[in-house]
Amino acid sequence: MSLDILEIRMEDAIESLIREFSSVRTGKATPALLDSVRVEAYGSLVALNQVANVSTPESSLLVIQPYDKALLEDIERAIQTANLGLNPGNDGNLIRIPIPPLNEERRKEYVKVIHQMAEEAKVSLRHARKVGNDEVKADLKDNQVSEDQGRDLLLNIQEMTDRYTGRIEELLKAKEKEIMAI
Repeated sequence: MSLDILEIRMEDAIESLIREFSSVRTGKATPALLDSVRVEAYGSLVALNQVANVSTPESSLLVIQPYDKALLEDIERAIQTANLGLNPGNDGNLIRIPIPPLNEERRKEYVKVIHQMAEEAKVSLRHARKVGNDEVKADLKDNQVSEDQGRDLLLNIQEMTDRYTGRIEELLKAKEKEIMAI
């Protein structure tokens, strides 16, 4: 495995973490809050954004405009069963979802959730490092690289892992600050 491939794997872990963080509520309305909602439509489960337009006219309000008004009740039901703690209101044309402010206890729960997400991303980095290290050690054993090259590669892999771990920590601190801001 080349260092480029290893870096791509580590970058993927960071991008995945960013996507996961965007789905965590911070007290502000964002369409990403509803990314996990699946709607029963036309005989199958589909992502909400495939059957409706989700917008945020205010920082504490989500508005869902279905492409097909016949799906209004299905969308409303899907949001209620998604267990997001949101109460959609259906006016016959669109669905409005007020985003209540987070209380202190809920904020602390979200901080625990994002710490778990960050730890999973770090596990992914460590796995990529292990695969890279194992490959370098196998190359050393087969005499495909010299001792010096092998040592340098192992050092580069560790430096890359440390750099990406630092990025995860930065993302975690920023998200934690965003959640705890009132």
